[in-house]
This record gives sequence, C-alpha cells and structure tokens, in this order.
Amino acid sequence: MEKGNNIVTASIKDMTSNPAPLGLLGFGMTTVLLNIHNAGFFPMSSMILAMGIFYGGIGQVIAGIMEWKKNNTFGTTAFTSYGLFWLTLVALIVMPKMGLAEAASAKAMSAYLFMWGLFTLVMFIGTLKISRALQFVFLSLTILFFLLAAGDFTGAEAITRFAGYEGIICGFSAIYAALAQVLNELYGKEVLPLGNMKK
Repeated sequence: MEKGNNIVTASIKDMTSNPAPLGLLGFGMTTVLLNIHNAGFFPMSSMILAMGIFYGGIGQVIAGIMEWKKNNTFGTTAFTSYGLFWLTLVALIVMPKMGLAEAASAKAMSAYLFMWGLFTLVMFIGTLKISRALQFVFLSLTILFFLLAAGDFTGAEAITRFAGYEGIICGFSAIYAALAQVLNELYGKEVLPLGNMKK
C-alpha cells in the first residue's frame, strides 16, 4: 500500500485457484462417455445423463462463475455455455420421457448441434491467443458438433458413429489439457506441455 498526496492505493493479489482444470475435466470426461455411446459401444443410460447434469453441466457452470471472479471473459463464456449445453442436452432427452415436451425431431437436433458448432468455431479463434492444447480441444469440438449435426440431418448412422470416435479424441484432449495444468502448477514446471502462446 502506498500513500501520496493523501491518496491511498492498494494492490490486491489474486490468491484463488485456477478453475480451468475443473471445467475442462467436467467437459472432457462427460464428452468421452457420451461419445463412446455415439460410437455404438453402449446405449444411452443414467450414467451419461448423470454425468451430463452434475459434472459436465453443474461442474462447468461453477467453473465458469469462478472464471468470472478471475476476470476471464473467455473462460466464463466457454465453461458456463458448455455447462448449460450439457444441461439442455439432458433436458432434450429426459423431458419427452417425462411427458413435459414433444421430442425434438432429427432436423431440430441438427439445428441445435449446428448452432453449437458455430459458437465453438468462433471460440476456437479465441484459442489462437491461448495455447495449442486448447486449440486442439476447440477445433476437434467444432468438428464434432458439425459431424453430429450432419448425422442427424442425413440420418446416416455411419456419420454419427464416426463422430463418436472423433468425440472420444476431443474429450481426452480436454482431459489432457486439464491434468497438464494441475501437474504443471503442482511441480512448478512444465511436466506436460500445453503449447502456451507468447503474449
């Protein structure tokens, strides 16, 4: 704290933890499990829905709020949006089964997924100033959304199956980016490279 001309200024050091690993893990782990389903290995079940509500959904929203506290507009927008994506996706599956709404048509789901792909494409541009690891996550996620949209639009199961494999890669890339940040911080050095961009 400095005093001068009767003006007192103070600097506050941010001592809060990095919320990005939480958000990336919530996204990555849920994405892997959903896309193992999309690839045809097991049916949609409460396991995926529960992950979508709590870890992919609520977990990412919490991470987004924490990013807001750190004045990170990109992190706030990304984690809050994708957390709400998971919650809306679960609602699209569960609401018709509960008799609360009519099930979305394949064309409607295609439009839904396309809009998320468009959003992710623009967010990918933002990652060009962050790190190679996040560039891969967002680029592969953009491709995933567009593949899933194409699968629903055309009704071609092969496209959705292929999207499942691509989505597994996308999810694991987010898990890598999360755990790299955790380990790098703990060890105080680059244990796993993230390819951070120079500022």
